[in-house]
Amino acid sequence: MAKTNPGRFFEDYAVGQVLNHAVPRTVTEGERGLYHALYPARHALYSSDEFARACGLQESPIDDLAAFHVVFGKTVPDVSLNAVANLGYAEGRWLLPVYAGDTLRSVSEVIGVKQNSNGKTGVVWVRTRGLNQLDEVVIEYVRWVMVRKADPDTPAPETVVPELKNILEPSDLVIPEGLDFSNYDFALAGEPHRWGDYEIGETIDHVDGVTVEEAEHMLATRLWQNTAKVHFDLTFRPDGRLIYGGHVISMARALSFNGLANAQMIVGLNGGAHANPCFAGNTIKAWSEVLDKAETGVPGVGAIRLRLVATKGGEPFELKGEDGRYKPDVLLDLDYWALMPI
Repeated sequence: MAKTNPGRFFEDYAVGQVLNHAVPRTVTEGERGLYHALYPARHALYSSDEFARACGLQESPIDDLAAFHVVFGKTVPDVSLNAVANLGYAEGRWLLPVYAGDTLRSVSEVIGVKQNSNGKTGVVWVRTRGLNQLDEVVIEYVRWVMVRKADPDTPAPETVVPELKNILEPSDLVIPEGLDFSNYDFALAGEPHRWGDYEIGETIDHVDGVTVEEAEHMLATRLWQNTAKVHFDLTFRPDGRLIYGGHVISMARALSFNGLANAQMIVGLNGGAHANPCFAGNTIKAWSEVLDKAETGVPGVGAIRLRLVATKGGEPFELKGEDGRYKPDVLLDLDYWALMPI
């Protein structure tokens, strides 16, 4: 009897199926140290216990995207080990801060399936929840992936495409308990720009760039126990190891500090697309567009909706061509809500 796991194929998924993912992970301060070694992450709330306490939190949380990667990584062996591509995200919410010492696990429910017309692949939608040691949901999101079929002759399942929100409403966002930006220290945060200084439609070139190294992206992917073959195995993808999309997200978010240093906490993910593949040697640059703003009712805290675009050295503020397709230099198009001092 075979004891190894080849991963699930498209025909192995059914709507309503619940996937309890191995292996729980206790997050330590080492997670923060490695995250900040891999990316130029400098947001003050995730760098200083004292700064975080001045903002009403018990201590500095683990970076919001580091927590996301831990939860995401758990799902790979069950959801995307045999995936052709990760197609998109929706309805992502950060519900509780994650602190060093928390133990995270992931659970996913299959909420949609649709076989592609070629009969060789299909799209699977899952809603994933990351839970801590108290069984509290800290993060939830929907993603959909294109997955290979093991047997193209397997009959197509009934198509179920879930209805998902295109945009989270401000009322959908969860503000961490105790968060208060009334006495926010802009000098320590690194920039003077507050919520009221940004206008809807404004674009920001984050100026800086980082060239992706082979060893760094594989270290990051191993850190989060992401086992997808395309990130490691050149025999699986001879044209080059594909950079984990989360590595691009974290790099772009870190680069966005220059111009958005006070967009401290990510609390909502409206949508995202990995527009083109990223490989070692590509230089990641980033720009942002302000899509919306909202008051939260929490002292000193405003919500700002941002489009974060990562490119491989392309010109800023160029996203799609006349044909409506992403330009070849665009790597990432991410739509998210962040919290900022008013």
